[in-house]
Amino acid sequence: MPRPLGDLEDAVMTRVWEWNRPVTVREVLEDLQKERSIAYTTVMTVLDNLHQKGWVRREAEGRAYRYEAVSTRAAYSAALMNEAWSTSDNPAAALVAFFGMMAPEQRRSLRDALRMAQVDGQAEAKEK
Repeated sequence: MPRPLGDLEDAVMTRVWEWNRPVTVREVLEDLQKERSIAYTTVMTVLDNLHQKGWVRREAEGRAYRYEAVSTRAAYSAALMNEAWSTSDNPAAALVAFFGMMAPEQRRSLRDALRMAQVDGQAEAKEK
């Protein structure tokens, strides 16, 4: 289970996920500086930490690196939800409470996801 990202890690990973391409420290820095004061070395350290934690892979480009996400934000979110749900002493009640917190568009997304999971499950059953 991944440990939840810290605020700055999340801000950096958001850019890496949204841009969906290898990024440099400088690119992330320039975008982050639109909303906060932050040093190049801070962004470099965060990306290095994310690399050590397995969130990004990096490839040398001259004296710098380009960083790329190892997995998607959706996979990260799913892992966090699974961890929260699996630690509940009453998973069914936790799901009911979670569904009750959802906005209508989130419930529609949930119904769509369940339909997709059913179709995938039926296809797998037919293959066996």
